[in-house]
Amino acid sequence: MKKILVSIVLAVVAPFAWAQVSETTTTTTTTEGNGTITEYTPGSTIVLRESSGPRSYHFGKTVTYVTRSGKVLDEDTVRTRVKVGIPVRVHYVGTGDNIMVDRVILDED
Repeated sequence: MKKILVSIVLAVVAPFAWAQVSETTTTTTTTEGNGTITEYTPGSTIVLRESSGPRSYHFGKTVTYVTRSGKVLDEDTVRTRVKVGIPVRVHYVGTGDNIMVDRVILDED
């Protein structure tokens, strides 16, 4: 009787004991680059002269332009203030060739 009871308990518990759990992790890298603008195509790309040389960044679907103190700039202000020769920092997501800028920070207020 004990053997039958132990067999039934093992038959019920075994699938849970050896069940495998699968988990997927997605990692997003967020970082910044900084330099002086050498080329700028609104809504498309920005090229910065960085200490390691020129680097090209592509814009994401939405890009926020802010001042060093965090004030968000409107479109008219962006058109007049963001241009070749000014120092900026770009906040981007991704790695390698898959870099998308989501924030441009002007190094002035």
